[in-house]
Amino acid sequence: MAGVVGTNLVAQVGFIVKDIEVTKRKWAAFLGMDIPETQPCGDYAVTQTVFEGKPAPKANSLLAFFDVGPGLQIELIQPNEEPSTWRKFLDEHGEGMHHLAFQVRDSKAQVASAEAAGLRLVQHGIYGDGSGEYNYLDAPDLKCIVELLESYPR
Repeated sequence: MAGVVGTNLVAQVGFIVKDIEVTKRKWAAFLGMDIPETQPCGDYAVTQTVFEGKPAPKANSLLAFFDVGPGLQIELIQPNEEPSTWRKFLDEHGEGMHHLAFQVRDSKAQVASAEAAGLRLVQHGIYGDGSGEYNYLDAPDLKCIVELLESYPR
């Protein structure tokens, strides 16, 4: 069964953290994996981040990724001080699980489907390398944020 966003396969679990360098080392030790590189989310010229319906040129974060299974990733996100879904989560809830992500095709259609089901788009943008896009949707009934990821054809 495909569900509201066209898939029921979780692709990523995202955590908001205060100190990505410390947290990624702890995750690496726990998982028995190499410590991943930390990378910036990207330049606004590429990412075109929109938060709460408004351009957010200063919203940014540091990211680290662990590939923990076929098609499953743990993402660590350290937000900067600018308004974003990441900063809002950290300010309101502290560190912790921020989102469950699903890899989709035709994210515009899947966002529309999610909105019709009562979810609300809170932030979207392009990957820092321009290879795809992300859409964060607030899902109060699910007690988390749902992220829809779409990789562009190469």
